[in-house]
Amino acid sequence: MRITQGAFSFLPDLTDEQIAGQVQYCIDNGWAVNIEFTDDPHPRNTYWEMWGLPMFDVKDAAGVMFELNECRKAHAGRHYIRVSAFDATHTWESVRLSFIVDRPENEPGFALERQEIDGRRIHYRTTAYATVKPEGARY
Repeated sequence: MRITQGAFSFLPDLTDEQIAGQVQYCIDNGWAVNIEFTDDPHPRNTYWEMWGLPMFDVKDAAGVMFELNECRKAHAGRHYIRVSAFDATHTWESVRLSFIVDRPENEPGFALERQEIDGRRIHYRTTAYATVKPEGARY
């Protein structure tokens, strides 16, 4: 199962050249770029680990690509890695763009659990198969 989160998630994986193009677009718009990674890809897991600090002062995509490649070396084949761009403009102050740039070789997907409760109400819960194993040993 392929995890689809963020922009471009239904497209084939971006090449490094395409990633650099998107990063440069973010920099040209004055957005701070950061790199994040996780081994728990649940859609509600918004707290991914940051790779270093947000790059507020980077003026060229090459700097971000260097950090991305360092993150890939450290977490290759075991974690999801994404690039996010934060717009600090007054009244916006939010993430403008976020997309996955690296993923584990095997993506186990999610289980959908259904629970019938009072009357005809039904509750659904998704659980990532990846979280069955302890953190650090999921992939």
